[in-house]
Amino acid sequence: MKRTLISALAMTAAVAANAQGLPELQTGSDWFQAGETTIQELIAREQNTGRAKNVILMIADGNGVGTNYATRLYVGQQMGKLGEEHVLPYETTDYHSALVKTYNINAQTPDSAPTAGAMNTGVKQRFNLINLGGDAIHDDCSTVAGNELTTFAEMVAADGKSVGIVSTARLTHATPAAVYSKTANRNWEDEVPEGCTAQKDIAAQMIDAMKSGLIDLAVGGGARYFVPKDSPTANGGAGHRPDGLDLVAEAKDAGIQFASNKAEFDALSMDAPVLGLWTDSHTSYEADRPDSEPSLTDMTRTAIEFLSQNEDGFYLEIEAGRVDHANHAGNFARTAADGMIWTEAVALADEMTNDEDTLIIVTADHEHAIAFNGYCGRGTPIQGLCFGISKTGDKHSNELNLADDGKPYSVISYANGSGTILREDMDYSGQRPDVTQEEAMDVDYLQQALIPMSSETHSGEDVAVYAKGPWAHLFDGTIEQNVVFHVMNHAVNAE
Repeated sequence: MKRTLISALAMTAAVAANAQGLPELQTGSDWFQAGETTIQELIAREQNTGRAKNVILMIADGNGVGTNYATRLYVGQQMGKLGEEHVLPYETTDYHSALVKTYNINAQTPDSAPTAGAMNTGVKQRFNLINLGGDAIHDDCSTVAGNELTTFAEMVAADGKSVGIVSTARLTHATPAAVYSKTANRNWEDEVPEGCTAQKDIAAQMIDAMKSGLIDLAVGGGARYFVPKDSPTANGGAGHRPDGLDLVAEAKDAGIQFASNKAEFDALSMDAPVLGLWTDSHTSYEADRPDSEPSLTDMTRTAIEFLSQNEDGFYLEIEAGRVDHANHAGNFARTAADGMIWTEAVALADEMTNDEDTLIIVTADHEHAIAFNGYCGRGTPIQGLCFGISKTGDKHSNELNLADDGKPYSVISYANGSGTILREDMDYSGQRPDVTQEEAMDVDYLQQALIPMSSETHSGEDVAVYAKGPWAHLFDGTIEQNVVFHVMNHAVNAE
């Protein structure tokens, strides 16, 4: 501590001395002074080499560097700022950061299942598989046996820690399933092929994990995969399981508390495992979420309160799954709304825990084929059309930039997707439609895209990881995605 303070004071003196010969126009600038402040914060930052009692892995599905940039602007603009200057909760100097390479063993552009699996096992995996070694083959049940990987949840649970899962996707979907499941096909959510005896379906694996004590809390969507086909779910829909098993009833019989809406969730006790299923499939987008569904922040708060009862600590994976889904739809307004509450969940998790004993990791599993068109002036609504750059002041000119076809264009576009500019009355004429700013700002607007596809794809670009707490400083440079596991494992076992 003393050496750090001396170094910081020395640097401050050096900066001040060097700045003496600069004009007041420069040293008096808010940008210059903010830069000096940032440097001092970085110099004073200490390395926490204690043991992590708790680990919270927060994954905003599909929130790569580009999507995160757009979310930053959106959140800032909702606060009345121009947007570009905004700082998200995990973008402060309190957090260490790195870039993460997301490719799968056999895929340049990754899938969520093996990317989440890599973070939960320390081993890169094959496209569409979850927590199986490199010799396993997609869709081939016979390759499961002998290729099962041990998950971080299994390791820490054996040491007495509690384990929880929070997701706005189905709990049987790729990212939450990576905490507990081992499967040759991420889509075997409620059934496996005939004759497959090497594994159960993902929903059955989850209930087994809860009954065994591996998972203490699991809340999110996906009720249809836990209920017999055509039987009613607690959410007013119909079950999908072809084997006739009622896994919700099985969970209740095992003493697991069940909630199907926010009122039931809020009424749960803190003395028994928790299963929450708010919707038949994924939870609602935040922009459309009814009051009957807990928000991501609601789930985060209760999960941390519940798991914190364990004196030995906990592992909690929190996923903002619908950031990914809205990107797939080419609909940035909903991406942004889910991204915004995601940032609130990160801030809440930080607020509710102690930096001394809790490692918080904020990252994404992959990026999307998202791009940003220019040249737009400061403060241009990130989900809207591109305004020009003003010659005076900071804000945009209020005049829309036009492309060479004489029409305005959206700030955000996708390389592919259902908003393709080539698609007009299904004739792929290549004639872009005229769009007004009002139309572009509508929650249902699809950002302009190029290649026609019913669902926009992922991209292979790097994502960022931000971390604070014990051993967070190990995140540095550009790393492979499976290194996330190794940081978590080192942090909980540090001497």
